[in-house]
Amino acid sequence: MRILHTSDWHIGRTFHGNSTMDALAEVLGALTEQVRENAVDVVVVAGDVFDSATPSGAAYTLLGDALVSLHETGARVIVTSGNHDSAARLGFQARLLRDGIHVLTDPLAVGVPVTIADAEGPVHFFGIPYLEPAIVRQHWPEGDSSGRQLRTQAQTMAHAMDLVRAGMREHEGRSMAIAHCFAAGVDATVGLEREVRQGGLDVVPLSVFDGPDYVALGHIHGRQQISERVRYAGAPLHYSFGEQDKPRGSWLVDLDADGLAAVEWLDLPVPRRLVTLTGSLEEILAADNVAAHADDWVCAIYTDAVPQSEPMRRLRESYPHCAMVQHQPAAVAEVEEKSYVQRLRSAVTDADRIEAFLEHVRAGHGPTEVEHELIRAVLDERVRAEALV
Repeated sequence: MRILHTSDWHIGRTFHGNSTMDALAEVLGALTEQVRENAVDVVVVAGDVFDSATPSGAAYTLLGDALVSLHETGARVIVTSGNHDSAARLGFQARLLRDGIHVLTDPLAVGVPVTIADAEGPVHFFGIPYLEPAIVRQHWPEGDSSGRQLRTQAQTMAHAMDLVRAGMREHEGRSMAIAHCFAAGVDATVGLEREVRQGGLDVVPLSVFDGPDYVALGHIHGRQQISERVRYAGAPLHYSFGEQDKPRGSWLVDLDADGLAAVEWLDLPVPRRLVTLTGSLEEILAADNVAAHADDWVCAIYTDAVPQSEPMRRLRESYPHCAMVQHQPAAVAEVEEKSYVQRLRSAVTDADRIEAFLEHVRAGHGPTEVEHELIRAVLDERVRAEALV
């Protein structure tokens, strides 16, 4: 059996205020072609199908189009919910979907597989939706195998996998688990994946996933291999500049009669590259940079000693898709140990006070010669105006 493992579509997510719907539709179209070209039998989507618990109508339309297109290749499709999804909203139409598309959002059905057979016999797919302990512990008041109340996601996932292994004992054959969580041994993209950890307690140990022939995980946006049989596919689209160097794609998983036979990575196209340009504003706007990156999403980090006037406007004249600009001076001047308050108290003139303020807010950089002249002119004008009152 040939299975495609994908996750974290995040339909409806914006990128610095820009819609990603068209780009995601393009990428999911390419994924569908890969399913057809590689004769995939089952497509697994491991959570975070939507980016919001209240997706828009357009988001539902894109999901419907993607599921129908995948189904038309002849593949079966199995979808689980993630921490961004509303399990109720994602699952409400599950019974209305055509045969061959399965949306698994019920925690009480964790131990009940979707069974799909090939020439070698049955393969049992156990879907584990995202399990928030505070919400799902009511379903398992008896707690875990030790009788402890389910308080962390690690405990909750361990209990869910116990139910999966019980289901495996009742259903002989090969098996795959699908889950959405933060597993031990991976690094999240800073500022991107919404935390499902609390002080490290909710990191799920690798041993929790023992049993199935393959475990398809979602939540981490970068491709990750925890072990030969436990992997993250990551998101099919770049959703932050922190991801710009991470490949986009999915895992092509082959099961033979004995279990896991092979796993191959399939790259997906990147509709618009992401690039971070660092240097002075003049260097970033240099002709060679513009020629190389005019069509890219750009994060500009300019290193001039002082903030520049209207940097985003100037950047977008050359980079229409500049999405982010940051000022990070290359060298921070040494600031005297005297505090800002002390400097204000010791200032004699208004010019001294303005200079102290500028040095305070500009990391030690006082006014330039041009600014000195402007300050003097403004102060002189004020003196003249007061003299006429």
